[in-house]
Amino acid sequence: MSETALVTGPTAGIGASFARQLAARGYDLVLVARDAERLEQTAAELRAAYDVQVEVLAADLSDRSELARVEARLSDAERPVDLLVNNAGFGLKGRFLDNTADAETVMLEVLVTAVLRLSHAALGAMTERGHGGVINVSSVAAFLPRGSYSAAKAWVNSFSEWAAHEYRPRGVTVTALCPGFTKTEFHERMDVSRGSAPDFMWLDADKLVETALADFDKGRVYSIPSAQYKLIAGAARLVPNGLLQRFQSLGRK
Repeated sequence: MSETALVTGPTAGIGASFARQLAARGYDLVLVARDAERLEQTAAELRAAYDVQVEVLAADLSDRSELARVEARLSDAERPVDLLVNNAGFGLKGRFLDNTADAETVMLEVLVTAVLRLSHAALGAMTERGHGGVINVSSVAAFLPRGSYSAAKAWVNSFSEWAAHEYRPRGVTVTALCPGFTKTEFHERMDVSRGSAPDFMWLDADKLVETALADFDKGRVYSIPSAQYKLIAGAARLVPNGLLQRFQSLGRK
């Protein structure tokens, strides 16, 4: 039987690339996003291109009742999910006090609470079977002091690293993917231009996901695509936060 992967945020960017590359590997898919029409279009394209089963589940992950439906799907023992890709997310262009507390809370619900609850559902089912995997799409921003987005991604990193070691003996691989600036809709939705960061810092989503899946296959806890971001992540551990904060404006214009 084919394995099944559940991907959140699969209609564009990194999530779409995960969906395509996993389908090319022969995975059946469960796709989760808010936009039902776009979700159905993506599913139809994947079925036609890769001859795999594609289930759609329209849900707003910031809404606990809708999130619960995705949790239930992950917990369904009769329809097991072998790989969870927690990819859905968004950022806020303004600094912390430029945004409302409600907007910040919604972002936290998607970046942290949804990752926690979906991982809890998936890991419970996977450890029972002794097989499975979770890829949490984090960010290189997790290593930098850049407000609540970075803080949320730092949580994702810490949680993923702990879970990787906790559940590896029970047959489950957990990997945190930490990309940098990537050519997707993510920054367009924030109204951030490509000129906000140097050209060499922008990554290709397909190559990024190819690297992430290779790292996951090898059981690596972290996947940091490209040499420049490996350098940034490493340097961030050594450079004082006060100096790093001078780069707060990078990627916000």
